Amino acid sequence: MGFFSDFKASLMKGDVLSLATAVVIGAAFGKIVSSAVDDLIMPIIGLITGGIDFTQKFITLDGNSYATLAEANKAGAAVITYGNFVQAIINFVIISFFIFIVLRAAEKARKKEAVAPAAPAGPTTEEKLLMEIRDALKERP
Repeated sequence: MGFFSDFKASLMKGDVLSLATAVVIGAAFGKIVSSAVDDLIMPIIGLITGGIDFTQKFITLDGNSYATLAEANKAGAAVITYGNFVQAIINFVIISFFIFIVLRAAEKARKKEAVAPAAPAGPTTEEKLLMEIRDALKERP
C-alpha cells in the first residue's frame, strides 16, 4: 500500500476518531468551565475577598512603585505578576473540581447501566431427564 492509503487507514481507526471526538468535546467543555469560573465563581470569590482582583497584583523589579499593572507595563518596568499565578491556581482548583464532579456522575451513570448478571437458568428438559435417569440408577440394587 502507498503512504496515503496507509495514512487514510490509520485515520479511520476507531481510536483516532474517538480521540478527535474527545478533543472537540474537551474544548467545548473547557469553554463551559471557563465561563462558570469567570462568570459565576470568581465574582463570589471577589466578594469574599473584598473585591480583590488577583490579576492586578504584581511586584516591580526596578524599585519604583506604580499604582496599576498597566502603568508599570507602560513604563516598561520588569514586573512579577504573582496575581496571575494565584488566579491560575484558583482556576485550576475550580476546573479540577468541575471535572471531578462530571467524572463522578459519569461513573455513577455507567454503574447504573451495568446489568446485574442474570440468575442461572433452571435445568433444561434434557438435564431434568438425565437427573431422573441418574436418580433411578442410584435406586437400583
